[in-house]
Amino acid sequence: MGVGIRRAGVGDRERVVRLLDEAFMDDPVSGWVFPSEERRRERHSLLMGVFADATLAEGYVDLAEDGSAVALWMDMSGVPEDEGGEDLPAQVRAAVDPDNERVEQIARWTTRAHPVGRAHVYLWMIGVTPARQGQGLGTALMAPVFERCDREGLPAYLEASSPRSRRLYERLGFVVTGTPIELPGGPTMWPMWREPAGR
Repeated sequence: MGVGIRRAGVGDRERVVRLLDEAFMDDPVSGWVFPSEERRRERHSLLMGVFADATLAEGYVDLAEDGSAVALWMDMSGVPEDEGGEDLPAQVRAAVDPDNERVEQIARWTTRAHPVGRAHVYLWMIGVTPARQGQGLGTALMAPVFERCDREGLPAYLEASSPRSRRLYERLGFVVTGTPIELPGGPTMWPMWREPAGR
């Protein structure tokens, strides 16, 4: 599929946040974090903004040129990060929705599930505008990074947030690793790992 892809910059922030907000508004995990639809519509974009800002600062964001899909990537050293005493999950909660402990909980659980000990590429989030989902845009957006992973011998990691996305990632060579994250009274997230092709 011929999808034009470009590296997003700080000037693309609002477009990236808007796209993530739209793509994940009805995601099972977003619904668990913000069980009230009204509250989700008020606060969800703030959470997507935190993700976008962190990735624009420390990772890289790939954007379909027509604005239909976006992927947030981080190159991870595999060494546990020393956060200098900062409690990042609590800071995210304070910035996004101070009265909502689920914002902080999910950050703690995904951080705990993230594998250490080996350098890898982390696909933090990938979002496709709802009207274009199921057309192969996400796969096309991931392909150049996976080609780099295969060339450089780098594994990749992500958390699948739905059975549908889990099946997609399995077709791309990912396998479930570690223990699934069972959100209390909500959906399951699957930590997934992809070894580079030919290794």
